[in-house]
Amino acid sequence: MSALSLVGVSQSRSQTPGSAVRPDSVAARAPVKLSRKERKELAQRLEIEAKMAAAHPPLSAKERELSEALYTDGVKYVILEDYPKALERLLKAYTLMPENAAINYKLAEANLLSGNLRDATGYAEAAVKLDVKNPYYYLLLAQAQASQKQYEAATATYASLVKEVPNSGSYLFQLADLYLAQNKLPEALATLDKAQAQFGSLDEIAFKKQQIYLRQNNLPLALKEGENLIAANPSEPRYVLAQAEMYAANNRLPDAIRVAEQALHLDPGNPQARLILADAYRQQNQPAEVEKQLRLAFESPALEIDQAVRILVGYLKQLPDPKVAPLALDLAAATVRSHPREAKAYSIAGDVQMQTGHKREARNTYLQALRYDKSKYQLWQQVVLLDAELSQTDSLLVHSDAALELFPNQAPLWFYNGVGHLLKKQPQQAVAALEHGRRLAVGNAEQQSQFDAQLGDAYQELKDYAKSDAAYEAVLAADPNNYGVLNNYSYFLSLRGEKLDRAKEMSGRTVKQFPDNDTYLDTYAWVLYKQKDYAGAKQSLEKALKTTKDASILEHYGDVLWQLGDHAGAVAAWQRAHKAGAGASPLLDRKVKEQKLYE
Repeated sequence: MSALSLVGVSQSRSQTPGSAVRPDSVAARAPVKLSRKERKELAQRLEIEAKMAAAHPPLSAKERELSEALYTDGVKYVILEDYPKALERLLKAYTLMPENAAINYKLAEANLLSGNLRDATGYAEAAVKLDVKNPYYYLLLAQAQASQKQYEAATATYASLVKEVPNSGSYLFQLADLYLAQNKLPEALATLDKAQAQFGSLDEIAFKKQQIYLRQNNLPLALKEGENLIAANPSEPRYVLAQAEMYAANNRLPDAIRVAEQALHLDPGNPQARLILADAYRQQNQPAEVEKQLRLAFESPALEIDQAVRILVGYLKQLPDPKVAPLALDLAAATVRSHPREAKAYSIAGDVQMQTGHKREARNTYLQALRYDKSKYQLWQQVVLLDAELSQTDSLLVHSDAALELFPNQAPLWFYNGVGHLLKKQPQQAVAALEHGRRLAVGNAEQQSQFDAQLGDAYQELKDYAKSDAAYEAVLAADPNNYGVLNNYSYFLSLRGEKLDRAKEMSGRTVKQFPDNDTYLDTYAWVLYKQKDYAGAKQSLEKALKTTKDASILEHYGDVLWQLGDHAGAVAAWQRAHKAGAGASPLLDRKVKEQKLYE
């Protein structure tokens, strides 16, 4: 048998023009009387073959051998995905045997796989015409047509396949899907009816018909198909659940509850049934039942993590509503218990804790998420942000360093790393991190301002006052009302005793905006102190001391009282500052011990 006869060709006749059809066995077969239809088809086939033979004289043995070798070589290159070589060989075979269905089929396949859809369609059409009984030729043609969004043509191809090829009823399902894709619902239903007539009642048929009835807004028939599915599969909860969901979606809540409970009888731990019940009770305004069903659903490991996350995201949008927070926290904790090795579980739980003000717990939960998935930049960002907010300086440096190994081009990580070094009194390392991050933030004015604000503090620590002032001025040029920078800049100017009028103007604006902020009041008082306006300084500090007992502010108050001549009051203020703890200047101990002002 020739090589071409072995690969995807019709068994009704040889693929090599002019060759004889070989019998299936050596034994002679008895002659069979043909019907009128068969005689007509035979006559038509002989006429076609005669025309083909006239148009294309029989090949010599050498030409036939060459064609078959080229075809086999082309098939090999298709398998190797070397489509240019495949097409080269197959086209040469085609010039010798253009009416060979197998060659046309392989040319169509090679063109389709290489993206040449138009030629693929042409060769596939030729293959189908040459061998109307080979289902694979139809399937390839339909694929080429669908790839070009020629859905009507693909549908017609499938319809021809089902009509022309014996035992091809299984393709009725794909034909129905094509009708559905084009929203040809009556045609889809008719096709499924044919499938049902051929294969009997199948779940797939009933389910597809149910979906069609829903799209036609024919709820009674859709529910009837659902009942048929349940009756045919009495121990299968998924069809019961689908029926319950249908009832719930159409506001038939008592029926939804009844059928969901039926599913729970089949599978008591089924989380989907619990969620359907929760939704139905929510629509009936029964919050206690909603919570009960949700808690039971979330305790089940069978509840998929993505579905749990979607539900929790809905609650996140309502936080920090105190009415929602307890349930959201409980569901988040249950998600972690049910999925203890899923980074998503810890991530969403951390988000819930963050939104409900449990920042320390959120930071630790995010760290748990990173144990299972270090690839999520947002998790690292949340961790270092919370480290900074919680004043966990050592952790901030450790975590920002670890994050930077994975995401070295993320400017915010360099920012937090610089902040960590600044808090650790390591200004040189802080400047290095902040300057590098600032370069990465080019084009982002807001981020660059944040870097400049920290660089102003870092250069101040290094006593590089020119760079410190330049950084602060850059922030204020972009955002004149950055009150944090206005406060810090004016305070450091007061400490240096420089540009005091500028310092007073900036600090005055800050206090005007935040008249009860003790830190800002202290800064303004210290600028006035440096200007020797001790009465004004005293007034500002006394206002600050109504809301704070900060050691630094108490010490400043003592200094002002000393300058005003109230030495006893000054010593008493210094003593209170000493008892208040950290925050005062290194000179405080000496002031208390010697009861004298030192600057």
